[in-house]
Amino acid sequence: MDGTFKNNNIDYEAIFVNDGSVDNTLKIANEFADENIKIVSYEKNKGKGGAVRTGMLAAIGDIVFFTDCDLAYGLEVVKQGYDIFEKNPDADLVIGSRKLHKDGYAAYTLLRKIMSHIFYMVVKVYGGIKQSDSQSGIKGFRKEAAKKIFSLCETNSMGFDVEVLLIAYKLDLKIAEMPVKIVNHRESKVSAIKTSLQMLRDISVIKKRVKKLK
Repeated sequence: MDGTFKNNNIDYEAIFVNDGSVDNTLKIANEFADENIKIVSYEKNKGKGGAVRTGMLAAIGDIVFFTDCDLAYGLEVVKQGYDIFEKNPDADLVIGSRKLHKDGYAAYTLLRKIMSHIFYMVVKVYGGIKQSDSQSGIKGFRKEAAKKIFSLCETNSMGFDVEVLLIAYKLDLKIAEMPVKIVNHRESKVSAIKTSLQMLRDISVIKKRVKKLK
């Protein structure tokens, strides 16, 4: 991480959220903790949305990104997003989009490509999402936007990405997109049909709740 950030004169912190794991994850994570790498842990598993929300609210940086622990998009993409913020002072969020990159889905199996397309259609049509890739696992926020959005979030499941964007719309925040691709690939264990049905249920609840926000 020093090579990506400190070599570019960017101060950074990395927050690892241990989402109630019962294996050696926390022990291993603590071995890497230092002045720049912080560990946040809790005993009861919340789900991806809960873990991301916890980490984002704990962050203190002026620009805050979240991504998956396997660094599927690498670390250079964070610097790429940081540069977009620097060049676009009006942008409150910068979200990754595999659809905007010519190799965005190159590492995916046919099943993963189909699953991603299903997710995209579900959230676009039913969720009312305007961006090209709501489920990309790399999203950046200015600190003020992150605190506003995640203090209002409640979704712990994979539907949290949709919740984040719908709240951003509600708050009239400006969203920029950047092309991204998978550089560290792993097979998904997620069921396309089961997860899509859960997504529909989540979106229904999220839309009603966000609509009531003032």
